[in-house]
Amino acid sequence: MSYRDEDYHIYNGVNFTEHSGIDFNKYTLQDLKKLWKATLNKGMHGICFSMYEDGQQPGDTITEAQVERRVKLLKPHTKWIRSFSCIEGNEHVPKIAHKHGLKTLVGAWLSDNKEDNEKEIEGLIQLAKQGYVDIAAVGNEVLYRNELTLEELLAYIQRVKEAIPGIPVGYVDAYYEFSKHPELVDASDVILSNCYPYWEGCHIDGTLGHMQQMFGEATDAAKGKKVIITETGWPSEGGNLKGAFSSAENAIKYFVNAQVWATKANIDMFYFSSFDESWKIGDEGDVGAFWGLWDKYENFKF
Repeated sequence: MSYRDEDYHIYNGVNFTEHSGIDFNKYTLQDLKKLWKATLNKGMHGICFSMYEDGQQPGDTITEAQVERRVKLLKPHTKWIRSFSCIEGNEHVPKIAHKHGLKTLVGAWLSDNKEDNEKEIEGLIQLAKQGYVDIAAVGNEVLYRNELTLEELLAYIQRVKEAIPGIPVGYVDAYYEFSKHPELVDASDVILSNCYPYWEGCHIDGTLGHMQQMFGEATDAAKGKKVIITETGWPSEGGNLKGAFSSAENAIKYFVNAQVWATKANIDMFYFSSFDESWKIGDEGDVGAFWGLWDKYENFKF
């Protein structure tokens, strides 16, 4: 169905089609920045929480005060916050999010470190039992990284489900992993799917159609269960991957298109990410530090 139906006026009559998105041809960069800000102010379903200031990295323990400062900045713009870990200060995120009236998708970070996995799983269970978890995510891309076997992951998922009945439990990974592993679908209450056209080298003009295909593949695999886009985004600088170029203009276009589509199609989507994080350069190359809607100093990027 076209997005040009007459009853849709959220973005003041901007032309929008299902697969190509908004026609940005007549927009100057200044126009795009205004549209980006208006879209952000309109609000979004969810956002991924960026934990670390400049000079910090995973393994550092983050204070409650730092988490609260960042949650307060995000609160006017989102209904949900997604966290990635339950230790080293990450446990503050769902507590403070609930304090400010936000819902939470809370993740336990799993890896090949079984000792840390125990801390994460127990932390997630404890947070859920205390009432701070609206959806529980047992692991994030651990199959993609080949750090656990499918059997090990399924055991963790089952353990959490048994410990916190009544709270939806899932596992986060790239959209195609659920087609490859139907056992994950069977074990999950919700399908938590990461969809990144950028990482598949997609040119900005084709990104909306490509993300719709990603979401469609996850939906086809889901056996009728709810599919949530747990991550999608576009870097504002740092280089390119095949046809995917990081730039301020492309980051703006992608964010606006993604939000308009998700709103219109009634898709729950968590945008990645909230704040730029310098430590991510080591993992993802130069683009890793530039996925935020806010810069590393916690200012609006555009």
